[in-house]
Amino acid sequence: MMNEVILAENAIAWAKAHVGSKEYQLKCLGFIEDSLEKSNGIEIFGGDSAKESAALYAAHENTGLPPKGTFVFYGCVGVVGDKLADWGHCGLSLGNGEVIHAWNVVRIDNYLEVERLPAAPGWSQPKYIGWVPLERILVGYQKKNY
Repeated sequence: MMNEVILAENAIAWAKAHVGSKEYQLKCLGFIEDSLEKSNGIEIFGGDSAKESAALYAAHENTGLPPKGTFVFYGCVGVVGDKLADWGHCGLSLGNGEVIHAWNVVRIDNYLEVERLPAAPGWSQPKYIGWVPLERILVGYQKKNY
């Protein structure tokens, strides 16, 4: 297994370098996956949406303050294309209750304050589900050449 502390630090540094970016609107899962993958030269395999990944990783088993470097998941209903569904929302924990995530821009918020962010038209407010340790996210990872 790779050193998870180093992987998390690399992911956090990559994510912080993107604060303010609009590149990841409606792509919160892509943002946190890219932060881990691109900063560490690996590929991970989760769900197709934040909500699907939360279920796959059993995020509901870890509630409370998310430790640094964990993936943090929320339920969030909205329309993508012409489909209304609970697509979820997610971010990367910076520790101390802060999460970096792609909303209208990449931003940093308290993990519970994310539930009070203004939602896009047609979307519900996010509802905190829980967090997932990096160890679980890395199950089945592969080395990549980025």
